[in-house]
Amino acid sequence: MKKLLAMSFMLLMTAGVLTGCNTIAGAGQDVQEGGEAVQEAAS
Repeated sequence: MKKLLAMSFMLLMTAGVLTGCNTIAGAGQDVQEGGEAVQEAAS
């Protein structure tokens, strides 16, 4: 039972880490696109 619980916990943690990475990457792209828009407006 403890082994099953530990494996379930590890799966949930892995899923959380992968989801967090995708969220951070998406936020970085949004910031980059916003910076490009500001540069085009300044030109």
